[in-house]
Amino acid sequence: MNLMWLKFALQNTLRNRRRSLVTVSIAALGTAGILLAGGFALYTYESLAEAAARDSGHLVLGKPDQFLKDEETPLQHGLDNAVELRAKLLADPMVRSVLPKIEFSGLISNGDKSVVMIGLGVEPDAEFAVKGPFLTVKAGDVLSSGSAEPEVMLGDALARNLKAQPGTSLTLLASTTDGALNAMDVRVKGIFAIGTPEIDKRLVYADIATAQRLLNTQKVSSLGVFLARMNQTLPAQARWASSNPTLTVQTWEDQAFFYKSVRDLYNRIFGALGLIIGVIVVFVVTNAMSMAIIERTREIGTLRALGTLPSQLLRTLSLEGMVLGGVGALVGSAIALAVSIFLYIVPIDMPPPPGRSVGYPLNITIDPVLYLTTIAVMVLLTMAASAWVARKTVNMPVVDALAHT
Repeated sequence: MNLMWLKFALQNTLRNRRRSLVTVSIAALGTAGILLAGGFALYTYESLAEAAARDSGHLVLGKPDQFLKDEETPLQHGLDNAVELRAKLLADPMVRSVLPKIEFSGLISNGDKSVVMIGLGVEPDAEFAVKGPFLTVKAGDVLSSGSAEPEVMLGDALARNLKAQPGTSLTLLASTTDGALNAMDVRVKGIFAIGTPEIDKRLVYADIATAQRLLNTQKVSSLGVFLARMNQTLPAQARWASSNPTLTVQTWEDQAFFYKSVRDLYNRIFGALGLIIGVIVVFVVTNAMSMAIIERTREIGTLRALGTLPSQLLRTLSLEGMVLGGVGALVGSAIALAVSIFLYIVPIDMPPPPGRSVGYPLNITIDPVLYLTTIAVMVLLTMAASAWVARKTVNMPVVDALAHT
């Protein structure tokens, strides 16, 4: 019986093919728009999450004051048992790597000019192997352990400011942990660009041993823990926080302020976009069904006179809306899928976002849950719109329906 009513609904949508085609087209474009916008948002979230986790580690361990208070002297809140803690973390089978980091600041000079710098002390061999291509080397090479003299890497804007090239000798000046001023001669190993101009003007990478000698300490600022999979983050955080009550264990999301801001912004933008598209589709379907029902009022009266129940007529007209919305949603899904695959095959770059100097690839995430949810919502909206329009006509007195002109 249900198949019979569905057949009637399908045949009725074909009675005015032009109107049905317009309705299906609007539903298809609306579905494609929602899926492409949602897929772009998901891709952005995934890319930002991966970049944030790659930059800081899935988890960051440090003393509570490291995350809550400003330091009066360098590494005032640093970890002094980093070697033992690192060995303990590496014994966990979930852990892929543990990278120590030293954050410091000071001046860098070429002899004629001094510039404020932001320094990062890292373990070169592990840092660049674990994190992958998180920066672009413009000249020279990345840092490596075991060099005969202290070496650094400079942001490209900082290198231009100091007129430095690979092989240039520079001097680092910073306050030590006991408040004295220390200087160290270093050689430029490489020049890089992260893509954020303000960071490229100040950032200096140094070997962690070089940073410790400059600051006269054996401490590190924090430990970045890299896990095998992203979904292990929360269980690992809970386990290590309970086993290390004197430390704070933050996730990559706690460190990723930019990720949170972009996610909240995109949620509002694409949420409003989806609402607008949904309203447009509902109005188009409502208009199409209104025209169809007005034209078939006498037909509906005749069916009522022959004993057809209002509920049966309402079901048929709702199924017509379902057919129109369902076909449109499937066509729109096919369009969105084709565009998404095309962008993977033929890369297209987006222009640089505000605050960055490099663009990023335009990709659309193909998420089955998003596709199924969008199709289901589109079908439900069109069915609800059809039922709302038809409810008055199917309950009209039979005499009035037969007399309608």
